[in-house]
Amino acid sequence: MHHSWHLAGLTMTDRNGVRTPVAVARALDGLGRDLTTWRKLRHLTVAEVADRAGLSRSTVLRLEGGQGASLENALRVARALGVLDLLTKALDPYATDVGRLRAEEKLPTRVRTRRADR
Repeated sequence: MHHSWHLAGLTMTDRNGVRTPVAVARALDGLGRDLTTWRKLRHLTVAEVADRAGLSRSTVLRLEGGQGASLENALRVARALGVLDLLTKALDPYATDVGRLRAEEKLPTRVRTRRADR
């Protein structure tokens, strides 16, 4: 994948002109490497993962290559690899210090823009 970097804004642009924050691009690359490693640890081919996930081989390859995909497709691949629970538990807010500290607080129904932020 061809990228040009915009360091001042910490974004990168792919060949289609889509700008992605560098931190997000690195996370996509890491997630792709991790999915590839899990697939190999499970001794599965790309075609087998694609079949189990109900996706095309090219979608699985894009994910493994660190290219963007829908959240649903990423979760489908994680499920096919048997790591969906690991992924969803990683986002559990009550598994964090902040979440545990605020566990007793009643969460607001919605969060509104603060006056100072307007």
